[in-house]
Amino acid sequence: MKILIGYDGSGCAEAALDDLQRAGLPSEVEALVLSVTEVSLPPPPPSSYEILEQARAVHVPADITHVFAKGSPAMKEAQSLAERAAVRLRANFPGWEITAEASVGSPARELVRKADESKPDLIVVGSHGRSAVERLLLGSVSQGVLTYARCSVRVARGRVEEPDTPVRIVVGVDGSPASAAAVREVASRLWPIKSEVRLIGVNDLLTPTFIGRIFPPVSEIIDDSNQADREWLKKILENSSQQLRQSKLKVLTEIRDGNPKRVLGEAAKEWGADSIFVGSVGFSNPFERFVLGSVSASVAARAHCSVEVVRPRKTSGGTHERQSDYSRN
Repeated sequence: MKILIGYDGSGCAEAALDDLQRAGLPSEVEALVLSVTEVSLPPPPPSSYEILEQARAVHVPADITHVFAKGSPAMKEAQSLAERAAVRLRANFPGWEITAEASVGSPARELVRKADESKPDLIVVGSHGRSAVERLLLGSVSQGVLTYARCSVRVARGRVEEPDTPVRIVVGVDGSPASAAAVREVASRLWPIKSEVRLIGVNDLLTPTFIGRIFPPVSEIIDDSNQADREWLKKILENSSQQLRQSKLKVLTEIRDGNPKRVLGEAAKEWGADSIFVGSVGFSNPFERFVLGSVSASVAARAHCSVEVVRPRKTSGGTHERQSDYSRN
């Protein structure tokens, strides 16, 4: 398994490293720790008006900026941070092959670019836990990576727990190929003994409009449709639970009514879950994600615990064999 870990030395980045001990990861992993710094070229020295005007018209190539940045103190500090994280990971995972690198640019963009280059199975980023308004105004590295990465992403929020204690995992199930991939991923991991999984199927109920409430036949049709959806979810949950029980996990199933963007996070908080696994519907472009919204991104933004957004593993014609729109731009 190949993992790319974004690390900036913050408290949430440290928590993300600790969280990996409760992620069910294998004993043999190729892990790359990447620390990113943003460096700008210095302003030109005082000069005549004409020279300054000419200088303003000159475009500085990106490679010159990178050459300057590589020798800067900020770049050296980023490399030091990455190596510090690598030392910590080696102590926790002695069987892993761990390397550390530094890069310059936008953190989200650089993580996605590196993922396109190295083709990891999973990207791990910490969450600063900003409010919805702050995320809208300031942006978020984790949300940027979630939106543009072609592989699975774990938004980690570590908690103080012993690494070998049982883990509680919530998996969102809706019968889609994406949620099936999330179930398979959980089943493939190595969890501590007595770890538990709660499979939650969310029934986003149809509700009759004003006209539907006036005409009883319309209301009856909607009720029948909601009941059919519930029965269908029961079958999906049972099939998924059988798959997980083969991995010796204790499995509970539950159907909740409501919006999955809210319900999954609430269920995880009530249960004291360590993590939530959800599939990604795989919109074809970022505009679709913006217009239609994304359950996985919403859950990752709101949840109190770690959230892993699962995308299918790479194949010869797989999704993240293609370069992402984000890293190209």
